[in-house]
Amino acid sequence: MTSPLNTFTLDEARGRFAGLSAVLFDLDGVLTPTAEVHMQAWSRLFTPYLASRGVTPGYSDEDYFRFIDGRPRYDGVRDLLLARGIHLPEGDVTDAPTEDTVCGLGNRKNSAFNETLAEEGVKAYPGSVAFLDAVTAAGYAVAVVSSSRNAEPVLEAAGLRDRFDVVVDGLVAVRNSIAGKPSPATYEYAAELLGFSPAECVVVEDAHSGVQAGRDGDFGLVLGVNRGVGAQGLLDSGADVVVDDLLEFLPILAREVSA
Repeated sequence: MTSPLNTFTLDEARGRFAGLSAVLFDLDGVLTPTAEVHMQAWSRLFTPYLASRGVTPGYSDEDYFRFIDGRPRYDGVRDLLLARGIHLPEGDVTDAPTEDTVCGLGNRKNSAFNETLAEEGVKAYPGSVAFLDAVTAAGYAVAVVSSSRNAEPVLEAAGLRDRFDVVVDGLVAVRNSIAGKPSPATYEYAAELLGFSPAECVVVEDAHSGVQAGRDGDFGLVLGVNRGVGAQGLLDSGADVVVDDLLEFLPILAREVSA
């Protein structure tokens, strides 16, 4: 269990938030409900794959939250397979989705994700957009930090791309040899690009791995958003405070800004 000394009440989080300078947003599950699209795509990959190999237990949402959520794509593939005792060649990022390699399966999942995104589109969470409006109006610098290599098209589809000068996603991480979540390195890189230290930044996350990154990077505040992981689970992973919707911070933020 998380020590009370490492968690804040909502009022304490308000005070801490008001003294910081930048807000670093995860994307899937924080700004957009694309975590649900990712979950569907992972299920479309692993449900038939594990069944074809006669592996039990079959794929479940618990697997998503335990091994995949918030992590770089190929890490998620590798970790879940290892948990089932399956060892595949790593392969290469250029592997076709039909290849039986870690990268091939990851690319197969990405194809399923893009198909679902094209079919259904994506709309940002209203509460998150309202929160983004409030923090930018209050003068906070903002950035997106996502493990996904699809962050740019998702932001475009949600109409949010022009709201962020700094986007650190899976492609940026690979290009710059930056470790993915749960390492704090991508969040630290975004803070650096904005011109702030981690201690001056808020991390907003819905996944265990991202919350762990915020905790391990000693960021000024780690704000958890419960989209299904569970509030206590996020607190146990290192969140300072957890809300179900970022709207819960709006009246608090408004009082701090007007003070």
